[in-house]
Amino acid sequence: MAEPQPVSGLTDEVALSCCSDMDPSTNNFLLQQTMLRIKDPKKSLDFYTRVLGMTLLQKLDFPSMKFSLYFLAYEDKNDIPKERKERVAWTFSRKVTLELMHNWGTEDDETQSYHNGNSDPRGFGHIGIAVPDVHGACKRFEDIFEELGVKFVKKPDDGKMKGLAFIQDPDGYWIEILHPNCVTAIV
Repeated sequence: MAEPQPVSGLTDEVALSCCSDMDPSTNNFLLQQTMLRIKDPKKSLDFYTRVLGMTLLQKLDFPSMKFSLYFLAYEDKNDIPKERKERVAWTFSRKVTLELMHNWGTEDDETQSYHNGNSDPRGFGHIGIAVPDVHGACKRFEDIFEELGVKFVKKPDDGKMKGLAFIQDPDGYWIEILHPNCVTAIV
């Protein structure tokens, strides 16, 4: 009977060999958004703006399909254009916005919830927020825990990956709180 082989990830060389050079026709592509479905926009908008300091850039309603989209990012609210068409174009030109999708009526449905991807069947994992001080951000979350409603999945000094934390939003999605320089120490 053959002995089982140890499981490991791809080597750097194999990972690189799987990647293609950028096609020149994709030169101006950018990762513009990631979307999370939310149950209650009042709770989610409060969390992402008050707890994480994001700015609501744009709200779009689709009455015939009974849903709304909320686009948030780390932008100065004074830079957001006032005129609607200009604001829509500006919002969709930002790098990495968070799109929250609310299907109308879910906030009143006690049986409604969304899968966060971190339990079986696993899929989506988390979004990441870079902060200047992970411990300081987490202390703020702890100091006003009840007021802000922050639930920790992992605190910065827990587990093997020291220096980063995971919190949950009102729908249970995980948010990694990291400092770019601290990640270098982990890897």
